[in-house]
Amino acid sequence: MSRPRRMLGFSWPVLIGLAALAAPRLVLHDLGVITEGSFVNGLLVFLPPLCWIAAVLWKRPAHPFVTVLVIGALYGVFLAAGHQLLWDTAFDGDTPTLGGNLTGVDPTVQSAVVRTAAALSSLVTGTIVGAVTGAVAALLCRIVPGHPERPGDTGR
Repeated sequence: MSRPRRMLGFSWPVLIGLAALAAPRLVLHDLGVITEGSFVNGLLVFLPPLCWIAAVLWKRPAHPFVTVLVIGALYGVFLAAGHQLLWDTAFDGDTPTLGGNLTGVDPTVQSAVVRTAAALSSLVTGTIVGAVTGAVAALLCRIVPGHPERPGDTGR
């Protein structure tokens, strides 16, 4: 078993798949299909991190916080890529621009600056979601008993 897999408890395809559980909300939101505050939006916001926690509780990786942090960072990559791909559709031709003293900056430069800021914001958001969810998962791994039928599982 590879070192990352031992540490994270899951293969990279599984980690990417867990992060991808949050992608439908991104697409539906950017396309304007769901709105903030709706029941469906709430499900799509909270269900993926709950699945991440459930997967960690089931698998019991050596470092549950790090595992979910990695899932969150991968989610941030999905956010960044998705927002960039759906940029024009999400803003319906009214893309954000720089203001104040930067209003006169070349529109191409403005677009690059705003898109870069949005991508970085997405990466930070995903990582923060992973950190918060990872902290909950790590705490639950300590509180909730593990599978007694698994050799070596102490239930932490």
